[in-house]
Amino acid sequence: MTSPESQSPAPQPPEPESPDRVYRSVPAIAGGVMLLAIAGWLGIDAVLSGDGRTPWLALAVLLLVVPLVVAFTLRPAVYAGDDRLRIRNPFRLIVLPWGQVASLRSSYSNEVLTESGAKYQLWAVPVSLRARKKAARREMRATAQARREMGRETGRDESRGSALGMTAGLGHGLSREPMSDGPVRAETDRIMDELRALREARHEAESARGEVAVRWAYEVLAPAVAGAVLVLILVAAG
Repeated sequence: MTSPESQSPAPQPPEPESPDRVYRSVPAIAGGVMLLAIAGWLGIDAVLSGDGRTPWLALAVLLLVVPLVVAFTLRPAVYAGDDRLRIRNPFRLIVLPWGQVASLRSSYSNEVLTESGAKYQLWAVPVSLRARKKAARREMRATAQARREMGRETGRDESRGSALGMTAGLGHGLSREPMSDGPVRAETDRIMDELRALREARHEAESARGEVAVRWAYEVLAPAVAGAVLVLILVAAG
């Protein structure tokens, strides 16, 4: 019989991994739900009330349209974890370890560039030039307001200094730069800033190494192709 001192300690349970940050486009999801509702309403009505080849043509069009709408609106998402970045685009799933990510770029679209030079677009984080212009206007208004407040505070400081016999130079020395919580940024630009910060923090981590993996979304492509073939056959059959 072994003594309690000779028994090996119980293994500690592994620490739970932090959940991935998920980024999706809310307007795209809302638009996709609306398009699916319209397509379903028109398609079901054509199937129930149509005659001849109309019900079959309606079913073929639904088989083509529904996967495409889902692919471009509901499917796109970006999952950012401690070790990897997963990009779910309309027709592909890209898995990028942070060690393979060279940079994240924003211009007319948000993109990620790998160390090998490959480029992948972030469909779930679309660029909105309107949102950027709106954020720039808000930043200009916030800066102007901060300057006005600084001017009023400086004027009060200078008048108080004059009453105490202080010189104008001392009153000027009491002025300070406007306080700001940071620049006003569009929502997608803030998301890209978060992804860049996560990439900088995890790029050299040992657990963030690996190879890039790309998988085609056959669950979307197969029904869409089948629907397109059926539509062509029914139209050609006249």
